[in-house]
Amino acid sequence: MEEKKKTEERDAAQALIDNTKEIEAGVTEAPASSAKEAGTADDENKLFRKYKIKDIVFLAIMAACMLVTGSIMPLVGNIPLFGIVQVCLGLQFSVFPVIGMMKVRKAGALLFMSVCCGVVLVFMSTVMFVCILLCAVIAEVLTGLIFRSYKRDGASLFAGTVFFPCTLPFLYIYYNFLYTSQADDGTAVSAFIGADPAVAIGMSIAVVSVCFIGALVGMIISRELRKSGVIKK
Repeated sequence: MEEKKKTEERDAAQALIDNTKEIEAGVTEAPASSAKEAGTADDENKLFRKYKIKDIVFLAIMAACMLVTGSIMPLVGNIPLFGIVQVCLGLQFSVFPVIGMMKVRKAGALLFMSVCCGVVLVFMSTVMFVCILLCAVIAEVLTGLIFRSYKRDGASLFAGTVFFPCTLPFLYIYYNFLYTSQADDGTAVSAFIGADPAVAIGMSIAVVSVCFIGALVGMIISRELRKSGVIKK
């Protein structure tokens, strides 16, 4: 009888010890898990984050889509009207960048897509290549200053809207003050017959409108793709 009582006491003590160890383990794991979740949240809010292979591949695909759908550029590039290229390419040069930025919510995503496009555009128009890179940097800086990160959809919408229209001031300065062509009589003439201020302002408004619509469409497409599971966070 006494031996049975001792055995029960030992079992109770062992059960108490095991229970204490489980509680201690739970208390230790909880802060670690919370710290990990907090670290993940902080990483999501950071402006500068590391790129993964899948991020680079996705952005390269979006850049390829921009180039393929923008293949009409050689057809309109020689039309002597200021902003005609931006009007014709504004939709695709805002839809696909927004989709890329809403998938890869990291600083430099727009610049990377611009570089991929610029590698091809440099053979057709060096000026356009330089403009696109400069405007990508400007759009990235403005987005970083205003939104601090790409976590919100509005950041991608803003960057996609201002990206391509930013090329207009550079092209206006270049074709009015730095570049001239020769007429038949040998006199220098303006490269664009529509480069006067009134036409430039009107075309600029048209470009901004087209790019805003394109960025909005890109955001809607990206959200639908995310809901369907095609694009994951």
